[in-house]
Amino acid sequence: MTHADHDHRDDPDGATTAAFPLPNASTDLTGQVAFVTGTTSGLGRRFAKVLAASGAAVAVAARRVDRLHDLVAEIQADGGRAVAVPLDVTDASGIAPAVDVVEQHLGTVTILVNNAGVPDARFATKMPLELIDQVLDTNLRGPFLLSTEVARRLIAQRLPGRIVNISSISAYQYRGEGAALYSVTKAAIDRMTEVLAVEWARFHINVNSIAPGAFASEMMAGMIERVGDMTRDFPRHRLGDPAQLDSTLLFLVSPASEFVTGSVVKADDGQMPR
Repeated sequence: MTHADHDHRDDPDGATTAAFPLPNASTDLTGQVAFVTGTTSGLGRRFAKVLAASGAAVAVAARRVDRLHDLVAEIQADGGRAVAVPLDVTDASGIAPAVDVVEQHLGTVTILVNNAGVPDARFATKMPLELIDQVLDTNLRGPFLLSTEVARRLIAQRLPGRIVNISSISAYQYRGEGAALYSVTKAAIDRMTEVLAVEWARFHINVNSIAPGAFASEMMAGMIERVGDMTRDFPRHRLGDPAQLDSTLLFLVSPASEFVTGSVVKADDGQMPR
């Protein structure tokens, strides 16, 4: 992110260190341009509004265009700046043009939140090839291509940036009830986070991941309808509210997390057995 200049002082060992303010916990995103995928419902919708409320100009992307315009109107009514970008992340040919649209309306993307994802809700032996391709393309190939497109432009302009990939606690837990490929793609997203963080560290592009547990969303409502209420097995017997991820998201995209890259933050309320 763009940081204000800090005073510098010498430490007792002779090294020069930055005199950061106390506390060094700014989440001010003024001047940043955020691009959030999968914003028509659930976590993505909340993420877009949180980033806008923190000062970022936000491009909201998804396939359902009518919902995108409703979200843009809400953000603007709250005093934020936003633009709708229709995007199907499975269409590789549409990714670069989508980033072009964001640049034309808001400027260079400095924050990317890869939130788009689909479940499979099938046993591995019963998945048709078309569904396999859809899950892989949406949950893994799309985020990879979008990340590299954004990073390529940041590197060319010598700008720092933040990329946050939305994984899932399913990357670490599978109970055999179906959705095996979903679990595989989310584990791959976390590994993608780690390796891209290493590759892009020298360009000051931080790449991190959030692995949420069970949060209230349209996707979760469909799962509960399919397998029953799983909250009775959780230590706190509840689903998460998307608002409970606000602070995690803001930390990872803000000046406060300058030294954090390649990390996966598990936010599951203790739902996953350790």
